[in-house]
Amino acid sequence: MAEQPAVKSLYRYPVKGLSPQALTRTYLGIGETVPADRLYAIENGPCGFDPAAPAYFPKQRFLMLMRNERLAALRTEYDEANHALVIHWQGCEAARGDLRTAEGRTAIEQFFASYCADELRGPPKVLCGEGHSFSDVAKKVVSIINLASVAAVENAAGAPVDPLRFRGNIYVKGWPAWHEFDLIGRELGLGGARVKVVKRIVRCAATEVDPDTGIRDLSIPRTLMQSFGHADCGIYAEVVAAGDVAVGDRLAET
Repeated sequence: MAEQPAVKSLYRYPVKGLSPQALTRTYLGIGETVPADRLYAIENGPCGFDPAAPAYFPKQRFLMLMRNERLAALRTEYDEANHALVIHWQGCEAARGDLRTAEGRTAIEQFFASYCADELRGPPKVLCGEGHSFSDVAKKVVSIINLASVAAVENAAGAPVDPLRFRGNIYVKGWPAWHEFDLIGRELGLGGARVKVVKRIVRCAATEVDPDTGIRDLSIPRTLMQSFGHADCGIYAEVVAAGDVAVGDRLAET
């Protein structure tokens, strides 16, 4: 009997480019991202972001793994209750700050001013806007990764591929490889929520970076193109009916 498609794991990324935060369950609101996903970003030189009128900016305006692979060598913890970010580097606490306060943001900014000194286009600045997500795409979506597709990439690469290279929100087991691409335009029941699949995710050089070591060691986009004729892995979906989703929840296709 074929395995029933289900949620294997859930993640959010409170600060763009920094560590994933594993979740056991979360709430998906209509037209929203996973709560607190990409809630903050570290500006890499002035970009004109206005917290009072937050708008989409391309990821190149922020510190991010595509260009700043050293970020993956950091281990970060985010406490949603008090917006505290703790940064660990080489096994030691390197910085800590409440991202709601000027003092807390300054502590984090000073760390990145030193840690990323040769990659900065200006003073790093912690950014946040009410209700805004610093996603790679302008529309608010959740990202879904098919673990069988990751396994196919791993086989093609001839080396282990950590699914976290793809920095998804929802990891699914039980689908055949690349089945997610057949779902474009269709709706999925996802726990108590419902989502509409809107597009494939084109992969960039961020996936080349090992999420444990911060070393750029595999050319995932090239492997995808050479082996499968595209550079895509994963799908974006819009939440069309609100509800809770938890690890272990089954997926229903409509």
